[in-house]
Amino acid sequence: MGKPTGFFEFQRELPTDREPLVRIGDWKEIHHHHSDEKLRTQGARCMDCGVPFCHTGKLISGMAAGCPINNLIPEWNDLVYKGLWREALERLHKTNNFPEFTGRVCPAPCEGSCVLGMNRPAVTIKNIEVSIVDKGWENGWVIPRPPVKRTGKKVAIIGSGPAGLSAAAQLNYAGHNVTVFERSDRPGGLLMYGIPNMKLEKEAVVLRRIKLLEDEGVTFKCGVNVGTDVTVEQLRKTFDAVILCVGATKGRDLPLPGREAKGIHLAMEFLHANTKNLLDGKAPDASISAKGKDVVIIGGGDTGTDCVGTSLRHGCKSVIQLEIMAKAPLTRGKDNPWPEWPKTYKVDYGQEEAAAKFGSDPRVYLTTATKFVADEQGNLKEVHTVEVKWEKNDKGQFVPTHVPGTEKVRPAQLVLLAMGFIGPEQPLLESFGLERDARTNIKADHEKYVTNLPGVFAAGDCRRGQSLVVWAFNEGRGVARECDRFLMGKTELV
Repeated sequence: MGKPTGFFEFQRELPTDREPLVRIGDWKEIHHHHSDEKLRTQGARCMDCGVPFCHTGKLISGMAAGCPINNLIPEWNDLVYKGLWREALERLHKTNNFPEFTGRVCPAPCEGSCVLGMNRPAVTIKNIEVSIVDKGWENGWVIPRPPVKRTGKKVAIIGSGPAGLSAAAQLNYAGHNVTVFERSDRPGGLLMYGIPNMKLEKEAVVLRRIKLLEDEGVTFKCGVNVGTDVTVEQLRKTFDAVILCVGATKGRDLPLPGREAKGIHLAMEFLHANTKNLLDGKAPDASISAKGKDVVIIGGGDTGTDCVGTSLRHGCKSVIQLEIMAKAPLTRGKDNPWPEWPKTYKVDYGQEEAAAKFGSDPRVYLTTATKFVADEQGNLKEVHTVEVKWEKNDKGQFVPTHVPGTEKVRPAQLVLLAMGFIGPEQPLLESFGLERDARTNIKADHEKYVTNLPGVFAAGDCRRGQSLVVWAFNEGRGVARECDRFLMGKTELV
């Protein structure tokens, strides 16, 4: 698609970001935006590649390759190149309920599988996607579209994160009466409280879409803890179907000596409190503060990066990020061929900001913590670390082993544990009597989403385990399709 010779004529170009030392002074979005002309040029780079791997959405070597929600990427790239923005938005909304979210926070496995990316820089798919939907909002093309008629069926969705929102949007579109229960004070789940404002603005982006869903007929009930405020029996008696989209919110802890010291927190405790304070009009660091502190973040990934960026905005004294894995190579390894997701070295916004502030990338590789030490008042004062090397054990598995002589004592008054999530919280699942798999996730087959209870479905991270936002959107749409089939005997949802 696009201009037939565009990929020869034009280079990959992304809009610049705001200067790091400027943007750490606020909580506003970090990106600038391209002009229409530049976006059309970038759309022109999309090839008529015959087999567009960008929208295949397959798992290869355990990682997403292509778009999990099967966005019609070559088609809307071509429409952008031709200046047909409204048509591009319509094509984008066919597969994606919330492109303003994926266009900002998705790691873009589509670009990792772009055919042009085999030997040239990939098409700027993610930036074109968010530009299409932003233009749609700016021009008033994104408007409430309530269903023409209602079926009379009632569906309860527990959890208003990515999976819950996409399920709600689809089932409402099918004409069902949808009520979304959220235990937090605001809807959005991970999108609201798990991703900082500078990466995904809440009022301008998240709540704008929530308001649209409400105008289309979706009901949100916040501050409701299902299992306590509303019993499982009441829910199943009142609604024709129930969908659990409660995420995998149980963070991985690090039970080292000294873990009881004051100043050690799971990353999501820190990020949630920061965003809630910001939205409530309080100082963002009113609950857990990094101001003036030496901060040690244990773990990499997006959550670790978000902790870096948030700590800098608090005004931390220093920040380092411990990663137990080795530094990734600059280019694809032979064991990481296209169209797999490229496991290459990347500098995200948080690391860029830390380097601008303190002079270097905050990540320390092949290093792990061994113990925490508190002062006389029980407040954390230091973290002991050691370097590791990866070696095979007697079962042939690679495991980290400590390297003698590499021990260090690092000052720290705040430690944030960003080592991922180990599954959904169990009390609600137990109150339902749901079967779980070996990883404590709700047992329900992909593409079916049916639990061991009739009329009760599960989707998203609580079913598949910790994963990408875009996979949650995939599962939210999928569970809506199967729930609609259960309610009506057939479905037109995709």
